[in-house]
Amino acid sequence: QSQLVESGGGLVQPGGSLRLSCEASGFTLDDSAIGWFREAPGKEREGVSCISSSAITTDYADSVKGRFTISRDNAKNTVYLQMNSLQPEDTAVYYCAAVRTDLRHSCSRYRLMYRYWGQGTQVTVSS
Repeated sequence: QSQLVESGGGLVQPGGSLRLSCEASGFTLDDSAIGWFREAPGKEREGVSCISSSAITTDYADSVKGRFTISRDNAKNTVYLQMNSLQPEDTAVYYCAAVRTDLRHSCSRYRLMYRYWGQGTQVTVSS
């Protein structure tokens, strides 16, 4: 069964950091573009970042640019989201998503592009 599992969420003070992990089981991520999304209460799910299967292309929402970094380790079948300088407005459930693609240097933050989704991990930024 193909599955994505996120981990690394938690409670952090403003200005703090967290690293989220997204591990795949049942399939390899080598040929998949990966996206990180977040959903805050009362808001639509937002595309935060994405990375192409080649890792050459990354993209970030303006709200996180310069603070978040997406990366991947295909040997570990895992994608990461390093989040620095966290602010209360970053509070949300964070999801990773994957889609197999032949476009090795392309990724998208559009949620309907993705096929596989994790269950989400809560990130709370509060003092």
